[in-house]
Amino acid sequence: MKSKIFGFLVILSLIAIIPVVDAQEFASKGNQRSIEVTISNSGDVHVKHVVAPSNSPNQIDLIDGTIQNLSVTDENGEKQIITKISGTNSIMIFPLNSDSIVEYDLEDVLLLKDNVWVWNFLYLETTFFVFPEEVNLIFTNERPVYLDEKKGIACHGCQMILEYSINEPRIFKNVMWENDEFTVEIQSHSNIDGFVFDQPTKSITFDISKENKFVTAIIPLELLWKPYSVFLDDEKILFHESINNGTHISISMKPETSGEIMIVGTTVIPEFPIIAPLAIGFLMIIVVPLIRKVNLH
Repeated sequence: MKSKIFGFLVILSLIAIIPVVDAQEFASKGNQRSIEVTISNSGDVHVKHVVAPSNSPNQIDLIDGTIQNLSVTDENGEKQIITKISGTNSIMIFPLNSDSIVEYDLEDVLLLKDNVWVWNFLYLETTFFVFPEEVNLIFTNERPVYLDEKKGIACHGCQMILEYSINEPRIFKNVMWENDEFTVEIQSHSNIDGFVFDQPTKSITFDISKENKFVTAIIPLELLWKPYSVFLDDEKILFHESINNGTHISISMKPETSGEIMIVGTTVIPEFPIIAPLAIGFLMIIVVPLIRKVNLH
């Protein structure tokens, strides 16, 4: 009995002194099977790490932020002994014969600015993000990622400014050409006025009322074919484009001032090129995966 008590006290003393000792002497980087970040529609963030078994202590780096409700369990939900590593945002997991599940909530990482959720994110392991059902378009370093039926992305070596909106206003404009009707969708927190499709100049124009707001025009490829140029009051501006479902293209920009936006294509209905359907078919193949991968460094 005395020997059991003595052994228990030794274990407690070892756990107590670990935080003040250099963790590198005791632990190696844990082999993480997955890291998943789930975001609610109210901006709450929940993180889950799945760590492979190990015969030695593992160091797991947590994602930066105010950590709440930290727990570590095995595959059966049994709580595991851990210790925080002094001076770091890391924990040490003791040897385990099964996967370790590390879960916690993050506070003060997603900030709501003018109806846009913003997160300056940095974590060098591959991380999966799951977004609320209401989100269909996100921006990573101002580049659009159209989620479509997919509700997540995989970010590898991830350093990004993540931005998205919940229920961003969507404006639909119908374009009639002979007997055909096409719908152009514009998503923005800016007001959209004066929409015009001009077939002779192969262009779409509209006015925006606010500065530094994302504006995304979703255009049928059959109506206006790429490559494109985008102008703000006759001056070329930076934009990003992406195919979102094989038949439409998303053109996104963040104008620094209000004014008139003009999107100019190279081919317009009825000049639609014969090769276009083949290109669309190819693009449909490459956007099939359930979760889109984003490589950001």
